[in-house]
Amino acid sequence: MSPHQNACAQNIQCTECDLLVDLQDGRRLSIPLSWFPRLQTATPSQRENYVLMGGGLGIHWPELDEDISVEGLLRGQKVSQ
Repeated sequence: MSPHQNACAQNIQCTECDLLVDLQDGRRLSIPLSWFPRLQTATPSQRENYVLMGGGLGIHWPELDEDISVEGLLRGQKVSQ
């Protein structure tokens, strides 16, 4: 089992430049929006419209058809289009 598999998001915020993910264990991830082209080109209201999946294991933006796993963020995986 990967040490990242139990990391769960509890809150998400997008700034103009970064995706901020607060984890249930107290850590905060800051990832450049440039890693996620759909999020980078989205409006602020589209970025705010997210759903935590699997108890926080993943993040889904329905309007953008974007899914990001917390495990992938911890591994440093960029989204490619």
